[in-house]
Amino acid sequence: MPEPLVRLAAIAAPLLVDNIDTDIIIPSREMKTTGKTGLADGLFANWRYQPGTRDPNPDFILNKPEFASARILLTGANVGCGSSREHAAWALAEWGIRAIVAPSFNPIFFGNCVRNGIAPVQLPAATIAALENPVTLDLEAMTVNGHAFTLPAEARQMLLEGLDPIALTLKHAETIAAWQAADRQARPWAWIAA
Repeated sequence: MPEPLVRLAAIAAPLLVDNIDTDIIIPSREMKTTGKTGLADGLFANWRYQPGTRDPNPDFILNKPEFASARILLTGANVGCGSSREHAAWALAEWGIRAIVAPSFNPIFFGNCVRNGIAPVQLPAATIAALENPVTLDLEAMTVNGHAFTLPAEARQMLLEGLDPIALTLKHAETIAAWQAADRQARPWAWIAA
C-alpha cells in the first residue's frame, strides 16, 4: 500500500508541457515487468536519455541537479492522456514522485495516481507557472503554497491514510459482514453452505 500523504514540502520540477501521455511517462518498450518495481529507469525514457542510449539528456528537467530529487511534478494540461496503463503511475511512484500539479488530468490516470499514493492536484496553468520552490502540498488544508484545490472525498481519504481500494473497502468490514449475515437469513438459497 502507498505511504500516507498528509503534507509534503519538496522540490517541484516544472515540466510545463500539455498532453504528456502515458507512453511519454513510460514507453511501452520500458515495461518489462508486471509488478510495480523496476520501472523507474524507464520513466520519461524518450526525454531523459539521448536517442538510442542510456546517456542522460542534460536538457531534461529531471536530469538537472537542482531537480534530481523532485517529488512533485508541475505539468501542463491533460496529463496522463493516452492509454490507461497503470505502469505510468507505478514508474512515477517508484521514482519518488508524490504529487502532480496540473490544470487537468486524464480521468483514468487521475485514479491510477490516487491508487498509487500520488496526489493529482488541479490548479490553473497561470498559478502553476508562478509556483516557487520549495512547493508545499497540504492535503489536510487542501492547499499548494496557499492555493486551494479540491479532491473527491474518497481520493483524499485514500491519500491521507495511505489506502488502496481494497483497504478502503475493508474499513467497512463490519457493515459488510452485517449485510451478509442479514442477506444469508433473508435469502439462504443464494449462499453456498459453509
